Amino acid sequence: MRLVLVGPPGCGKGTQGELLVDRLGVVEVGTGDILRRAIKDRTPLGREVEPLLKQGLLVPDTVVNDLVAELFRGPNRPERFVMDGYPRTYAQAVAFDALLNQELLSLDAVINLTIADDEVVRRISGRRCCSNIEACGVCYNVYAKPPKVEGKCDRCGSPLMLRDDDREETVRRRLAEFHKNTDALIEHYRRRGLLREVPATGGVEAIYANIVKAIGKSAA
Repeated sequence: MRLVLVGPPGCGKGTQGELLVDRLGVVEVGTGDILRRAIKDRTPLGREVEPLLKQGLLVPDTVVNDLVAELFRGPNRPERFVMDGYPRTYAQAVAFDALLNQELLSLDAVINLTIADDEVVRRISGRRCCSNIEACGVCYNVYAKPPKVEGKCDRCGSPLMLRDDDREETVRRRLAEFHKNTDALIEHYRRRGLLREVPATGGVEAIYANIVKAIGKSAA
């Protein structure tokens, strides 16, 4: 089974990726892991991206494509995988198609976890995290997982805070960027007949069951 997971921030992509790994025996391949591995192994590309990451700069598409190619052309390439965080753009999708074709691999499906923008904003802006970041840092959600005492951490009693990244205006900017980069990618996979749209609403297990159903009985 070879899958790509696509979805906006707050859709639960990471949780579903973990379940697919645990239950289907696939390997999760994320760009963050690829970057860290390349840096740790001191590959030429790893040495190239390390200063960019230290400065908080984005890694260019061409470099990310090369890093993914380095992994899939290496001796430890994954045969059964779920991609999380790559490809992010249409250009990356085209490059990944070409790479898989060269390596005689093919995708089985692209899972698009669909959710309304307003629900994403509600989920993420509802996060409240412990202000005692170094010693605790537990996060809650005022809608889904509220603290026992409003505004206070259950674990250490410190005040809870709304992080800048979780503010509504920030979330909406991230969503706009997601749509700008991802809508063409989704349409690309739809044209190829690989797209499977799964609502990212309801319980975690229900979403997972719908993913398994969408990719066919062979994945169960």
